Amino acid sequence: MVVAGYVGALFAAQPASGIAGPSVGYGPLIPDPDGVLDLPRGFRYSVLSREGTVRPDGLPVPSRFDGMGVFPGRGRGSRLVRNHECSPTSRIVVAALPERTYDPAGAGGTSTVVVDGRGRAESEHVSLGGTAINCSGGRTPWRTWLTCEETEDRAGEKGYIKDHGFVFEVDPYDDGRNVNPTPLAAMGRFQHEAVAVDPHTGVVYETEDAFVAPLGGFYRFLPARPRGGWGSLRAGGELQALHVPELPDLSVVGEAGTVFGGVEWLTVPDPLAAAVSVRAQDYSKPITRGYKLEGAWWGERDRCVYFVSSFARTELGSAVNHDGQVWKLDPRRGTLRLEVIFTRTTPGPGNPEFDAPDNICMSPYGGLMMCEDGTGDAYMLGTTRDGEVFHFARNRVNAGTAEEPAYGELSGVGFSADGSTMFFNIYDPGITLAVTGPWNRHRD
Repeated sequence: MVVAGYVGALFAAQPASGIAGPSVGYGPLIPDPDGVLDLPRGFRYSVLSREGTVRPDGLPVPSRFDGMGVFPGRGRGSRLVRNHECSPTSRIVVAALPERTYDPAGAGGTSTVVVDGRGRAESEHVSLGGTAINCSGGRTPWRTWLTCEETEDRAGEKGYIKDHGFVFEVDPYDDGRNVNPTPLAAMGRFQHEAVAVDPHTGVVYETEDAFVAPLGGFYRFLPARPRGGWGSLRAGGELQALHVPELPDLSVVGEAGTVFGGVEWLTVPDPLAAAVSVRAQDYSKPITRGYKLEGAWWGERDRCVYFVSSFARTELGSAVNHDGQVWKLDPRRGTLRLEVIFTRTTPGPGNPEFDAPDNICMSPYGGLMMCEDGTGDAYMLGTTRDGEVFHFARNRVNAGTAEEPAYGELSGVGFSADGSTMFFNIYDPGITLAVTGPWNRHRD
């Protein structure tokens, strides 16, 4: 396997066993006797929420825990807004109060989980319902969550009453603001994955996880009210698609550290995709595309936006195969640089090597945290400040064997405001976890 990174020397790593991490980061993973999560020595987890648990309102916690935003709570507590990537056929669909429901036929939405200063879940309730396939999203500088629908289904399709494929804003503190859910239509109607907001300009960057040709694009939204605040994105703005000269397909870049200049942005002719998908519209120049454009994160240290191409396969429309890329767009310099690329030499069931990064976040202790969503056991991956990749946690709930390969997605990673706790989800069956431990022991 080859794992490469521009900052410092990323290395080729073959773990000694299915649960042992490389010799960087926090050390080898210790098997969890309860079969939930393997972690390095000194770290511990607690379960905050489980799919199917009956809440005080008498309704079960919905299925498919996906993207999640972490916000400051009282004292050292936190508030989590968690997506449910539910369709009408999901095991437990989202049931919201009528005033917090966009489309009564929609099965997705968000839950808000309140965590106290001791790391215990105080309460949990549905904060948005009636949406569809809520995949990931992103936090705003004014402390709200933008939840994204990963679909282009229209009214009349699959039983839906309203069009879907939008971004919605959810307030983690004031549910009075979550009544009458309003799609942020000017941000586009497409298969949204994640967003990242530049707090200095108000620009919103958006990824598109398209499953069929043409491949998805990377977009930016220029808000009419760039100073932000609750509801400001409803005022509209301009949606633009990324064009990088001589780079029609991100998959062709195989060397980390490769930099492209001359980044341009092309106006999207029809953000509501009335006739054809946003990615298939007639642009003045070819937009730059990638397969499975997923996680996105604003890096405040360098004022750049990071985003992920989870993997690429030629049989799915990409020009070249790879097992994951992390890109960095520098808005001020107008450059795009490949930061990390994963390339497995022997892909297949049981291969424990790195692949398929999905949701990402910046660690307060340096580097990225990346949720795996690929073949074999699912890990939480970390990078050191120098860019080396390591296993931080292993999903044991969905652990597999050589005879029966695993499929288990991790999602929704983020840290508490004080950096003491990392929160994330196991997608299916849905479990929200809080991890604490000796973060300063980070070996980089």
